[in-house]
Amino acid sequence: MPEQAVARPVARTEVEQRKQRLRRRMERLIGIAATEGNLLTPLRNGDEIFPAMLGAVRTARHTIDMMTFVYWRGDIARQFAEALAERARAGVRVRLLLDGFGARQIERHLLDEMDAAGVQVAWFRKPAWVSPFKQNHRCHRKALIVDEHTAFTGGVGIAEEWCGDARDPGEWRDTHVEVRGPAVDGIAAAFAQNWAECHDELYDDRDRFTGHDRHGDATVQVVRGSASIGWQDMQTLIRLMLTSAEERFRLATAYFAPDRYFIDLLCATARRGVEVEILLPGPHTDQRACRLAGQAHYTDLLDAGVKVRQFQPTMMHAKIITVDGVASLIGSTNFNRRSMDHDEEVMLAVLDENFTATLDGHYDEDVARSVTIDLDRWKRRAVLQRAAELAVTPIRRFL
Repeated sequence: MPEQAVARPVARTEVEQRKQRLRRRMERLIGIAATEGNLLTPLRNGDEIFPAMLGAVRTARHTIDMMTFVYWRGDIARQFAEALAERARAGVRVRLLLDGFGARQIERHLLDEMDAAGVQVAWFRKPAWVSPFKQNHRCHRKALIVDEHTAFTGGVGIAEEWCGDARDPGEWRDTHVEVRGPAVDGIAAAFAQNWAECHDELYDDRDRFTGHDRHGDATVQVVRGSASIGWQDMQTLIRLMLTSAEERFRLATAYFAPDRYFIDLLCATARRGVEVEILLPGPHTDQRACRLAGQAHYTDLLDAGVKVRQFQPTMMHAKIITVDGVASLIGSTNFNRRSMDHDEEVMLAVLDENFTATLDGHYDEDVARSVTIDLDRWKRRAVLQRAAELAVTPIRRFL
């Protein structure tokens, strides 16, 4: 059986103290107030994610706002288009924001069907319309907001690759989260920020701007990442989590190609006694250049005591961080230069030990289907592997 890390049990008062320290650090260093009274439901893989999202869409009564980087092909793409179109015909205000690069594979007849039904479809930075500088900065956020009170975000795209339960290479592994409570406003703001760039009308009379009831006990800060010059909020958030970790820092990411600063920070975190674990795609990945860029750092990470594992059954596409059993990050952000420097992203910083325990449980199950990279064997890897890692160095900042 593969080894599984177990965080040290902590007293209730210590848990609350850790959560409060993290909350004040997040609020003061990022400048965004956290909200209380949220209910978060983690959804694992398409078999859980898509029914929940489609169920919310099909019961909408006032507004639906949806944004996605990937909208490709398959039956699930048709189901979403039909559900959005049906609600628009019923009088619900439906807005769909698609990234001009990531969603370029969407089938034309689906767009025509939604347009005829009254769905407002906007494109974020279609390549033919923007400067070369802006073309490199994509909208990688995934968000669905229904009737202003229910929201979804995470890593999933609208395509057949995400269907199923990560049982084989055709069913990608991913996690989304359903949110009820005041944190919905932060996810809605992420949509509004990008919609404002693409459309003249920011809201209409079907936006009710309602308040939020208390639905649960989770404290949530919604952090948006946007491309600009200098240090970004997403970098601050991840840096804060690494430097705040006392016992365990766990990362699952689809694309691992950070800059030297974050490699050094991961190593420093491990060297000061924190158990640092990284779970990455194994033989199944859709971005081999990015995997090579990350593999170039394996020796440094393993030397520092970081545990690096590769998921075997299919593409690992989740974007999750957990810290000390009390905090977690979940959203669209990968641990790479593209997410932290170039793309529009959204991440939930969650302070809730029950939610974090669920994510840690999923992580343990993923570890059981992964292989651990051995330092001695990695140092003996083939010359061709080393050459390939070196070859992607010039483009690492764009991965």
